[in-house]
Order: sequence, then structure tokens, then C-alpha cells
Amino acid sequence: MRIAIIGAGIAGVCTAYELAADGHQVSVFERRGSVAAEASFANSGLVAPGLVLGWTQAPLSLAGRWRRWRQGRDEAAALRRQRLLKLAVYSHERLQQLRRSLKLDYERAEGMLVLLRSAREQAAIAPGLELLAEAGIAHRALDAAQCRQAEPGLNPEAALHGGVLLNAGEVGNCRQFAHQLRLEAQRLGVQFRFHTTVRSIAPGTPARLVHEYTPPHEGPGPSARNGNGENGGDTQPAETGPQQDSFEAIIVCGAQDSAALLQPLKLKLPLASAQSCSITAPLRQLEAHPELGPKAGLFDQQKQVHISRIGQRVRVVGSDEAQLHKVLNDWLPGAMVAGQLQRWQGPHATLSDGLPVLGGSGLAGIWLNLGHADGGFTLACGAARVLAEQVGGLTPELDVSGLDSARFG
Repeated sequence: MRIAIIGAGIAGVCTAYELAADGHQVSVFERRGSVAAEASFANSGLVAPGLVLGWTQAPLSLAGRWRRWRQGRDEAAALRRQRLLKLAVYSHERLQQLRRSLKLDYERAEGMLVLLRSAREQAAIAPGLELLAEAGIAHRALDAAQCRQAEPGLNPEAALHGGVLLNAGEVGNCRQFAHQLRLEAQRLGVQFRFHTTVRSIAPGTPARLVHEYTPPHEGPGPSARNGNGENGGDTQPAETGPQQDSFEAIIVCGAQDSAALLQPLKLKLPLASAQSCSITAPLRQLEAHPELGPKAGLFDQQKQVHISRIGQRVRVVGSDEAQLHKVLNDWLPGAMVAGQLQRWQGPHATLSDGLPVLGGSGLAGIWLNLGHADGGFTLACGAARVLAEQVGGLTPELDVSGLDSARFG
């Protein structure tokens, strides 16, 4: 099949690879000059199936929701969440398969520890832990001493009640993974069309796509088209003005751009935008304190802030930069070389029920893989594999029914 993918974030790159591995002819359209240039650029790098439902977020209100779901008052919603958990576990397994078979090295570190500052927080997340147990997701409750044993760099003076260790959890450089998988996809024949904006799509057999070459403005100096720019020489000068192509399938992975493309098709998803920001800097190296930084991933449940080890750097991710510095100083004071700080901020797409949209759109030739929010790296590999099987007419290894757009009517 001839297939188009809109968006070259982590979801789009993984989808392109899986489809090409199945023998399809794939073109990826991306308005930026490279892969993972927006929401996948400097995210937490978190891959943790146990966190995909966000049971640590607003725990007091979620406690009532878990009870209602278990009582069967919203069986459809409960089933969708069960399938999302299974997709997250499957995705983590698929990531490990790709990492080993393709020999990918993306600065990964194993381990994910949720930090609890008080007994109240621990009590509040109890329903979420029950949900993990029901789903068979291995985890272990730790007291403060056990948390510090798992992460020796934690500040001994910080107020720490305990934590939850997620067995299947890791962090890694999402952008680096996307670049490496993109090269593997290109070896399988995938064409990446960078600096190319998709103006419209139309369902049908075949489906149609209108795109336009939109290179950045070039001032004086060497041209970005000669291979020295961020696109690595992939994008070649193209015809100006809108161009139309036909494909047997078009897969929308464009996150923030998706609403504008889908609205003319009367496919109105409840998409919203949420902002994330991150700070990244080298880990301070002190002979007297070899454990200054995190060993892998930490999540501050109260502050909703992630701390990740990315190679020899530390990255802190949340919604407010001032809070990022405070949380890092709470748990790992002095760990970051602040003079070499890199800042990033960007939006990611979310849906009203907190779940992604994966599968057919109900319109001929149009497929969806978007709305992963901050769980994009966790879900990317599994969602891509499932969607490749659906688009190719194969029987998917995993049942994700209920996660498609039909749930919004």
C-alpha cells in the first residue's frame, strides 16, 4: 500500500517504521526540518506503563472514579482504560524488541520511582495501586529508607514519606530514539518530506492530501538545503505552491495540527493543548559525592514533576519552570551544572477523557494516532505496531477497540 503519515514526532516515526517493515510504501510529511522537533524534542523520556493512566494526578478526585469504575457504573470507560494499560505494557515490550534487534542506544536507564511526601499522598493513591495490581503491572511500595536505597542521591533532609517503585519503568532520550528509528525506516524505503505543511486531507479510495513546501526563511550565509542544516540533507527543494497526492491510507499523527485538518471532515475530536517545559543540564561530577544525580527516573507525586537521567545529564519536566528548579533542589540539591542549562517549552495534544485516539476515523482511508499527551514515548511503539496491522488488514495482536474516534460519537 501507498501510505502517507502526517507528523514526524515519536508517534509518526514509529508508525512509519512499522508500516515499512510490513512492506508498505511510506511518505512522512513534517512541517519542521527534522523528526522529534516539537513535543518529542525535550520531554521527560519516560517509558512507564504503570503511569499511563495518570493515577498519581489529582488522586483525591480519582479515588472516587476508580470506585465507580469498579462498581461497573461506567463499564465502557473502565474497559477502555484496561485496554490502554495493556497497550502500554505491549508498547514497552515492543520497544525492548526494537532496541535489541536494531541495536539502538538512546541513553536509557532502567527504574522509575514515584516519590510521596506524606502519608496523605500514600493513602490517596491506594485506589490507583489497586488498579495496577488488577492489571498485573508489577510495583512495590517502599518506605523512605528503601527509597533512598533505590536512589542514593536523594536529599537526606527532604521530607519523604515513601514511594512506589515501578518494575517496568525506564527513561531515555526520546529524540535520540526517534532519530535512530528514522534512519532504520529510511533503510526500509520511507521518504521523509521535511519543511512540508499538509494543507488539507480528503477521505476516499484513494484518499487525497494537499501539501506545500514551506522552507524556513534563509538569510545571508550557507543554505540549510545543502545538508548542513538540521534536516541532515533529507529535504530537497520542491515545487512551490500546493501539490496534491493520492494514497491508499493517510495516518494523522500531527498532534497540534490535527484539529485543523480534521474539522473540515466533520470529525470534531475534543482536542486540547497542554503546555510542558523542561530544563536539562549536565550532571555535576564530584568525587566525594558520586551519587549526586538520579540513577533513572523520579516522579514527584505532589508537584507533578518528572526528574530523568538522560545519559550524563539531568532533565526536569513539568508545567512551570520556577517549580522545576525548586523540586530538583528539594530532592537532588547541587546535581545540575546550572551554567550549562538548556530550556525547552512546547505544547502537546490531549483529549477530554485523557486517552489517545488510535485506529480508523470512520472515513475511508483516514486513520488516527494522536492525543498521547505526556505518555507519547510510553505508547508510541505499541500504538504504531497495532495501527500498522489494522491498516494492512491484519489481525492485530492486541485488541484496542474503544480507543478509536467512535467513542466521541
